[in-house]
Order: sequence, then C-alpha cells, then structure tokens
Amino acid sequence: MALTHSFLLFCSLFPFFIIPSLSKTSFRPKALVLPVSKDASSLQYVTLINQRTPLVPVKLTLDLGGQFQWVDCEEGYVSSSYKPVRCRSAQCALARSKSCVTECYSGPRPGCNNNTCSVLPDNTVTSTATSGEVGQDVVSIQSTDGSNPGRVVSVKKLIFACSGTRFLEGLASGVNGMAGFGRTKISLPSQLSAAFSFDRKFAICLTSSASNAKGVVFFGDGPYVLLPGIDASKFLIYTPLILNPVSTASAYFEGEPSSDYFIGVKSIKINGKAVPLNTSLLSIDRIQGTGGTKISTVNPYTVMETTIYKAVIATFVKELALVPRVASVAPFGACFNSTNIGSTRVGPPVPQIDLVLQSSKVSWRIFGANSMVQVKSDVMCLGFVDGGLNPRTSIVIGGYQLENNLLQFDLATSRLGFSSSLLFRQTTCANFNFTSNNV
Repeated sequence: MALTHSFLLFCSLFPFFIIPSLSKTSFRPKALVLPVSKDASSLQYVTLINQRTPLVPVKLTLDLGGQFQWVDCEEGYVSSSYKPVRCRSAQCALARSKSCVTECYSGPRPGCNNNTCSVLPDNTVTSTATSGEVGQDVVSIQSTDGSNPGRVVSVKKLIFACSGTRFLEGLASGVNGMAGFGRTKISLPSQLSAAFSFDRKFAICLTSSASNAKGVVFFGDGPYVLLPGIDASKFLIYTPLILNPVSTASAYFEGEPSSDYFIGVKSIKINGKAVPLNTSLLSIDRIQGTGGTKISTVNPYTVMETTIYKAVIATFVKELALVPRVASVAPFGACFNSTNIGSTRVGPPVPQIDLVLQSSKVSWRIFGANSMVQVKSDVMCLGFVDGGLNPRTSIVIGGYQLENNLLQFDLATSRLGFSSSLLFRQTTCANFNFTSNNV
C-alpha cells in the first residue's frame, strides 16, 4: 500500500513521465499542426484528428476551455490499440477521476469495461455532462517547421474519454466529439507537449465560414508562418492568463480550478472613449469563481453581462450616430443600415473597440471585421450578445471576435499572446500553407 501511494505521489509531481508515450522513432518534432475550419450551420470550429488502429479520421469540435478530448465510443469505435484506463492508476489520477466502474454490463468494448475509471465529459455547446470511461489510444498528427506540415508522428497512448452517441447532440454535422484544449494535464495541448517534450505552448488562428478555407492550430512555439512568408508570431502582444480558482465546468469538479482561459480586462473603450462600467464585474470572485473575462471557441459571438452589454451598445451607437439604426436581428441588439458603410482592409469602418488589459498601453483592439456581422444584404449588426444578469462569467469573448487573430497560449508562463486582426498585416488565418514538405 505504501508503495502504491508513493508511486501515485511521484506521478502527480512528475506527470510528464506518464503521459503519453511516443511511437518508436528517432524524429522528435519541435511543433505540430492541425487544420481547423468553421462549420457554417453550427458556427463551431471543427478540427480533424487521426485516431485508432487502423487510423480513422475523427472530426472534433474545438473547445478551447475543454478539459480533455472526448469521442463517441458507442457507435463504430473499432480499434486494436484501445486500452481502458484502470482504476487507481496514475493515468486515472491525472484525469482527476473520482469514480470507478466496477462492472459494465454491455461490454467489454471501448467505453464499457470493468474496473475502469470514469470522468464527466462536458458538451459545452449544450451545457450537459455525462459519465464516460477513460481510455487510451493511438493518435497521429503532422509535425511542422512553422511554414508547412512535415512528417507524421504518433502518440501511442493518448488519454481521452468516451461518451455515448446521444451526447453528440448539438455538435456540428459529422462531428464525433470535442477536442479539449483547457488548463488540465490531459488536455490535447498538454499531452502533446509532454509526449514530444516541446514548449508548453499552442496557438490558434481561426477563419470565418465565409472564407470556406482552413484555419490552423499549432502545438509548440513559433514561428507561425502565413503566406506570403509572414511570421505572425512577431506581432504578438502579451497579457497574463488568469487562473480562476473555481471550476466553471460541472459540479463534478467543484473546488478545483477552472480549465478555461481568463484574461484581465480592466476597461473597455470605443473610439478611445471609456465605456461606463461597473468594473467590479470585470474581476473574478476568488470564492465563487464568477465574473471576469474568458475566451471561448464554443460561443459563436462575444457574450456580455447585461449592464456591460447595454453600456457598450449605447456608446457604440453614439459613436456611429451618422449611420441609421434598423430593427434588431436576433441574437443581436444593435443593427444598422449598411448600404453606405463601406469597407476597409480590416472590415467596415466603424468605431474601434478596445479591451484594455493590464495597462492603458496594452489593449486588444477589435476592428470592424470582428465586430460587425452582415446579417442581410443591407443590414449589419454589432456582433455582441446580451448574456443576462448574473451570468457566471461577465464577458465571454466568442469565436467571431477571434477570427483572423493569432492567439498563443503559453501554459508554462501562464501568458496569452494576441495579434489583433491579421488583416491589418495583409494576411489571414487561411494563409497557412498546408502543402506538406515531408521533412
């Protein structure tokens, strides 16, 4: 018993020794790359991962704050390399499992085995959770030099969770689960950096559905090169990532830190003018875990607590007073006649919105391409949504506001790098060259 406790303590202190193992190869990549595209119907960002033996392409909705990868194991999961994670194992501890399935009556099969640990996968699109077996399987992914995809590499025992088919409700068509990129030891970025011993960093660069093109996810440090030969990592401005000490996921993780990525927005300016806000809402309540600002790839648009939302709308409308307002189009509350608005390199020439961060000199600037949504041929709306009174998080920066912005998440230093709009730099997130150089 003492030996078991000592082993688990060792594994908890040195998690990289136990997750996950590489396939036997002398090649060790410095970074990895995945494509990501926007589903026009659901407005979700979808990536493709090759998993199982034999390898099968698996479509997953990208969940930036998700705790881990989960997939449907109920329908058609066939793999000779699948291994259930046993109760009281080191992998079980890494997954923060609090329950053990002693007997599964419809097994054995992937997702239903005796003496296995289980977790609660979150479908963050529908805000539901279910119990799922923790398993391990092969994952194959392309390496990159930052400019092109290179050699394919494999992780033999990537930890993930199983779900049932009905749990896929609300996800984009053809999607088989969610890829969790959150602040946990078994999120996809954490496991890949551990497996290949590269920097604990990842970057996302999302495209719009209108572009019908692939965006890109990088695992590891830059360069992050976009055509025509532009290293977008050179444009990054940095701000601390703030740990929310209280989980915003299911009650299963009560008392544990949130896996979401929070940043310290101190104020909001529109056209350089401060928006009158109750700034206490911008801070995280360290006891309840409420308030603050987080980044999400699941919310299609930025969501704001009602009083913040109304203040932003009022200030924006005042600054755009020369453009006629028209009837609102759900889910938006401020819409305008776009006939005479025009266009610039960074979208419609509307008031710039600044999320002011750790100082007045550090702001995330939102231009028209990320603030205005074309809902009809002659109608544009401000792409922010009313989140109601007393939401758990005061501001959730949604996917539309992230498009054509490079975001780098540095897990080791707890720091976010953001570029603001790459359109200003004469490139886009659709400009990664996915032509393989096979090196």
